[in-house]
Amino acid sequence: MRGSIYKRGSTWTWHVDVGVDPVTGKRKQQTKGGFKTKRECQAALNDALAALRAGTLVKPSKRTLESFLVGEWLPALRNLRPSTLSNYRTHIRTCVLPALGPIPLQQLSPVHLNALYQTLLTQGRLRDGHGMAPKTVQNIHAILHRALKDAMRWGYAARNVADAVDPPKGLPAERQVWTPEQLRAFLSHVRDDRLYAAWLLVATTGLRRAELAGLRWLDVDLAAGRVSPRRPRVVVDYTVVESDAKTPKGRRSLALDLATLAALKAHQARQAEEKTIVGSGYRESGLVFTMPDGSPIHPQRISAWFLQHTHAAGLPRIRLHDVRHSYATAALAAGVPPKVISQRLGHATIAITMDTYSHVIPGLDEQAAETVARLILGDGEVIANLSANKPLATGPSTD
Repeated sequence: MRGSIYKRGSTWTWHVDVGVDPVTGKRKQQTKGGFKTKRECQAALNDALAALRAGTLVKPSKRTLESFLVGEWLPALRNLRPSTLSNYRTHIRTCVLPALGPIPLQQLSPVHLNALYQTLLTQGRLRDGHGMAPKTVQNIHAILHRALKDAMRWGYAARNVADAVDPPKGLPAERQVWTPEQLRAFLSHVRDDRLYAAWLLVATTGLRRAELAGLRWLDVDLAAGRVSPRRPRVVVDYTVVESDAKTPKGRRSLALDLATLAALKAHQARQAEEKTIVGSGYRESGLVFTMPDGSPIHPQRISAWFLQHTHAAGLPRIRLHDVRHSYATAALAAGVPPKVISQRLGHATIAITMDTYSHVIPGLDEQAAETVARLILGDGEVIANLSANKPLATGPSTD
C-alpha cells in the first residue's frame, strides 16, 4: 500500500496506489490535489491510506446529491409500496433538492443537513410558508439517512453524514377524534345513506381509507362474520392504483359485530338491485363499495363525501382517517387489550399502537386501578371506603 505527495504548481497533491484493475491488469491510483501546504497534504494522505486499509476509501467524484438521489437512488429502490415511493419523490423534489441538490455528494456535511432542517421547521410548508411539523422533518431525515447509507454502501461516500445529525424533536400534533357519542351521532345522520355500511365499517373496525376503497367481496365472509382487507387502493401522483398492505400485519382478518354484519348484507342486496337496474352497462369490479354502475369509487371522493356528511351533521370537522383514531381511542377506553387493538388496526408492532394512542393511557391507568380493586375486594368494600374517605385495609389486624 503505497502513497506519496508532490508539489504541483502552488499547491500540493497526494496519490495512492489502490491496487490492480481486474480488467486491464494495470495499477490503479487515486489522486487528490489543491492542498495549500505540504503538512495539510500529508495529513490527508494519511487519512486516505487509513481509509484504504479499512476499505472505505472512495473514488473522488463530482456527482451531486441531486444526480445521486434522482438519477440513481430512487430508480434503484425495490419492494416499496407505490404510495411510499411517491412520498419519497415528493419530499426529495420539494424539500431537499431546492436547498441541497447542487452540492457534490462527497461534500455534503452535517452542517448542510442541520441548516435544511432548521429552514423546514421555520418556513418549509409550501402552501403558506409556515414551518413544518417536527414529525414531517423527521420523515425527511429518515429518507436522507437511508439514501446516504446506500451511497456509502455503493462506494460513493466515505460516511453517512446523517449519522452525525439529530433530527428535530417535538410532540406529535394532537389527534382530532370524536367521542363515542359523536360517532353515534354521525352514524345516525348517515343511516339512510347509500354507503352507510362503509361508514359503519370504518367506525367499528378502524379500516384505512385505502382498505375501504379496495375491499372486495372476496375479502368478506358474511357466513363467518369476518372481513380481511387484502388489496388497498391508494392514490399515487393523482392516479389510483392497487397496492400491497401497508405492513405484513395489515393482511389481517377482523371479526365483525352483528350490526356491521347486517349492514353489509343489506348493502350487498342493494348492490344486486343496482346491477339489475343498470343492466348490461354495469361494471363488475368485485368491489364492495362502488358507484351505482359498479365502477370503483376514487378514495379522495370517499373523503369528500365524509366531510360533507360531517358538516351536515353539525359535528367537529375531522378527517376520515381520524375515525380510525376515534375507533382506537374508544376501544382503549372500553378496556380492549392494546394487543388486540394493534392487531385489528394492522399496526406493525404494539409499540406503534401505544405510542400513537399514549394520550389515552393516563385515564386507563386510573380505570385499571379501580377495576382490579373491585375484582379483588368487591364493590361493597370499595364503595364503603370511598364514602368514608379512608384508606383500604392492607392486611389482617395484629391486635
